[in-house]
Amino acid sequence: MTWFKREDNEIVNDPQKTVRTEGLWMRCDGCREIIFKADLEANLQVCPKCGKHFRIDARTRINNLLEPGYELVDLELRSTDPLEFTDLKPYKRRLAEAQAKTGLNDAIINATGMLGPHAVVLSVMEYSFIGGSMGAVVGETIARAVDRSLATRHPLIIVSASGGARMMEGIASLMQLAKISAGLARMDDEKIPYISLMTDPTTGGVTASFAMLGDLNIAEPEALIGFAGPRVIEQTIRQKLPEGFQRSEFLMQHGFLDAIVPRKQMKQYLAQALTWMTAVDSKTA
Repeated sequence: MTWFKREDNEIVNDPQKTVRTEGLWMRCDGCREIIFKADLEANLQVCPKCGKHFRIDARTRINNLLEPGYELVDLELRSTDPLEFTDLKPYKRRLAEAQAKTGLNDAIINATGMLGPHAVVLSVMEYSFIGGSMGAVVGETIARAVDRSLATRHPLIIVSASGGARMMEGIASLMQLAKISAGLARMDDEKIPYISLMTDPTTGGVTASFAMLGDLNIAEPEALIGFAGPRVIEQTIRQKLPEGFQRSEFLMQHGFLDAIVPRKQMKQYLAQALTWMTAVDSKTA
């Protein structure tokens, strides 16, 4: 007895009835589990299984921290090529490619707006732009953020994500360390709060200057933070470094950080910290 009968042998591929799964899943670098990308995005790019923090771009960071209605400022600055630097690829071409890739003029965005109940000046580095390296434009942009905080007395928050100073600009890049540090010293004299948030990675001249000068120095979990990278140090001292060396947890254990804050708790933590810091400021003013 025949219970089922196929009407024809043709298999029709109807795109409207096809479920597309390619590109919807990824493997976590931390736990090696397969993650649904929509779940990762809903969790602020943090693995819901192991808590690994994936890198996010500067615009996403600003959207996560500030209330709607914030303003982007100081976007008009562009890097030049003062040394006419050419290595494997001319610097001007690298700049053009990075600008096309990120839609930014350089590796940073300044914004003003509200973080919870607090008006703040926010400066966020973009790692996708030549490794978040700090050249003259990045330094000047942060200096302008410092000036805005001094003028308005609004707290300053800098989110670092950088490989360090931009070697293609030579001394013009290195002088930014001193310029920004001098501005932050003025903020300290005026008792205007400055919070430094370090993300993966924060290295080189950025760590050697403004990233470690906050009234409050905090980091995301497992962020790489240091001056020279661990491989460079191992090759120099010819010794094996401790497990987790230069990660947030190692720095916290050795007194270089005030707190490690998961991304999902960051906005609330910063708002509470600013409430305390501005209250202290108002009492001592």
